[in-house]
Amino acid sequence: MLNLRHQLVDVHARRIYPAEIGIEAGRIVELRELSADAKVDPGFVLPGFVDAHVHVESSMLPPREFARVAVRHGTVATVSDPHEIANVLGEAGITFMLDEAAHACMPIAFGVPSCVPATTFETAGGALDATAVERLLKDPRLGSLAEMMNWPGVLAGDPEVLAKIAAAKHCGKPIDGHAPGLRGRDIARYRAAGITTDHECFTLEEAREKASLEMKILIREGSAARNLDALWPILCEFPHLAMFATDDAHPNDLLIGHIDRLVARCVAHGVDLFDVLRAASVHPVEHYRLPTGLLRLGDRADFAIVDDLVDFRVRQTWIFGNIVARDGHSIESHARVSTPNRFRAASFCPADFALLSEPLEGPVRVRVIEAYDGQLVTGALIASLTPRDGVLEPDVPSDTLLLTVCNRYVPAAPALAFLRGMGLSRGAIATSVGHDSHQVLAVGASREAIAAAVNAVFAARGGLVLVDDGEPVVLPLPIAGLMSDRPAEEVAAAYEGLTAMARKLGSPLRAPFMTLSFMSLLVIPALKLSDRGLFDAREFRFVPVKIDHAE
Repeated sequence: MLNLRHQLVDVHARRIYPAEIGIEAGRIVELRELSADAKVDPGFVLPGFVDAHVHVESSMLPPREFARVAVRHGTVATVSDPHEIANVLGEAGITFMLDEAAHACMPIAFGVPSCVPATTFETAGGALDATAVERLLKDPRLGSLAEMMNWPGVLAGDPEVLAKIAAAKHCGKPIDGHAPGLRGRDIARYRAAGITTDHECFTLEEAREKASLEMKILIREGSAARNLDALWPILCEFPHLAMFATDDAHPNDLLIGHIDRLVARCVAHGVDLFDVLRAASVHPVEHYRLPTGLLRLGDRADFAIVDDLVDFRVRQTWIFGNIVARDGHSIESHARVSTPNRFRAASFCPADFALLSEPLEGPVRVRVIEAYDGQLVTGALIASLTPRDGVLEPDVPSDTLLLTVCNRYVPAAPALAFLRGMGLSRGAIATSVGHDSHQVLAVGASREAIAAAVNAVFAARGGLVLVDDGEPVVLPLPIAGLMSDRPAEEVAAAYEGLTAMARKLGSPLRAPFMTLSFMSLLVIPALKLSDRGLFDAREFRFVPVKIDHAE
């Protein structure tokens, strides 16, 4: 039997005391409180952290590599939605994630994606109907129905949507929500359908309303959406309903920190230590019925040892009685991985991205998507553009750049629109990470640069690309066009390099590639662009880019 002697943070009794912890066969077999003056080793033992909602694919790392990095920060489990790869590869993508996770150093609890495709207004590579969802829910490795993004379908009583919810209820598995900005009677009806969580709150008032309906509030702080500063008071007002989530964590951010950083920030805000730690461990374990241990006698030996209860620097991470990370380094090494994918061959020229104008001269009013730094929501603007030779070109001085979505699954003409907020003064950036159907997105200051960037993505069969004056710079993502097969450190360095180059092109955004990837996320208001056209997510309908004089 292995014995550890440290200060123990008992989140159940809400006490801190010196203790001896006996571990045998991966479980805690002895838990003995010591006298106050007993000699113990430095550090505090506390339950390991759980990310209650994260898309592993958004780290650009496959499950084993994601886990190898996450455990450095005291994370001992995640609840994950393989929604992204399912939109590319269908059930085969889910199988890939499950198989990879089976070899990971950290448990990854996957749910069944509920919305593949996310909407009927885009073209995805895979589809999961109610029959497929019901079959997948019977797999014991899939423990929940992941975020139900189709809240209009829930409210309208769509038979396919309701069948998926009914299947989850029949299997006794929790149903996750996704309802940004939904309030009043609509959120009450959504909750009554059986939805138990929401991670999309971006105002405290919205979170309070949903919590009043006994919805679990996942306080999200990821690479794209950062809501902790707005939502942390929920931990004080509804401590029993709070959990933490990153949703999307890019590799450079994941190397720096994970749920441990959220814990430290909430404690710094003055939130009760035990309420914070319960949100980071007990609540997701109980809600999702994870086998993860919580530092009780008989539990699996899953925990973290931290230097202090202020910065929460992780000394060691233990999972099933084994040290998986020590002093910021993983015990596991990078593992080779297969690279399933789906990408058609295609080549484009600048003329393919010409948005023709009628009339041929004079100002033309157009709808413009407005991107916000650190937000998934977008604005909807109206701008006037003057055609050049009958074509509406990007207008760099007003930051009205050309945005395109190109179908990577079947031959189709590029969809075109205009975007503000990206700030590029020249060149273009492109990505095959395009939530949710993961087409190829590009934005640029000229049609020539956009064509070069899009062609580089197709040639690589997925990746992030930047085009300036020379050859395209590419970060290949050969796994479904979403993930790299390289070590996290290499991926993070390449990603940071591309981000720095985008800033040199003029972008003020913290994460321009991630912001670009969400410009096709149709379930988040206001304006977005799918492979089929400009979409108003407030009214769930397509709208023309050019505004008729009668409008």
